[in-house]
Amino acid sequence: MKKQPQIMEKERLGAFIDAVLAIVMTILVLELEKPKTFDLQGLWELRTNFLAYGISFFWLGAMWANIHSSSHLIKKVSQKTVWATIIMLFFSSLFPYTTQLIATHFDNGSMQAFYGVIVLLISFSVLWYYRTLDEVNDIAEMHELRRGRKRWIRWDIGIKMLGLILSLTIFPAGVGLSVLVTLLFIVIPRQFKV
Repeated sequence: MKKQPQIMEKERLGAFIDAVLAIVMTILVLELEKPKTFDLQGLWELRTNFLAYGISFFWLGAMWANIHSSSHLIKKVSQKTVWATIIMLFFSSLFPYTTQLIATHFDNGSMQAFYGVIVLLISFSVLWYYRTLDEVNDIAEMHELRRGRKRWIRWDIGIKMLGLILSLTIFPAGVGLSVLVTLLFIVIPRQFKV
């Protein structure tokens, strides 16, 4: 006889995801540097800080929106889903740190690569999260959602991998800009096609 997976209430897991992501997104703004001079020139000198903050904030926001948009399909949550969520949130919690690194060193390929690795680890853990949900929620809509996501996420991850390679070789800002491109042309537009 096959052992049934442990089940958790989906609302409790959703509340945990909401709370952690809200804290992480709040910490992002707290990491912004203050201008050296309090005028337009002082703000302009922090343009890469604001760019890095904006990319990270909206990337996390898009991730939350994607998770939230499928929550109505979830009936069961397994222990695997809980651990996939913990790992996803662990990597997400590193976002303020890596964002601060690229904010202050936007043209540093190593810092961009570190940021890119964290972005990719979050992306892979989100895919694992969806796979665990698909395993315990045998619903045609859930299967179709996962298949549809796998189609566009290949482009998303491919562009980010290209950005990572560029950051490590010839174009240091490659990762940050690749995340911005995928956010503007793949991730956010997909939100409006549902």
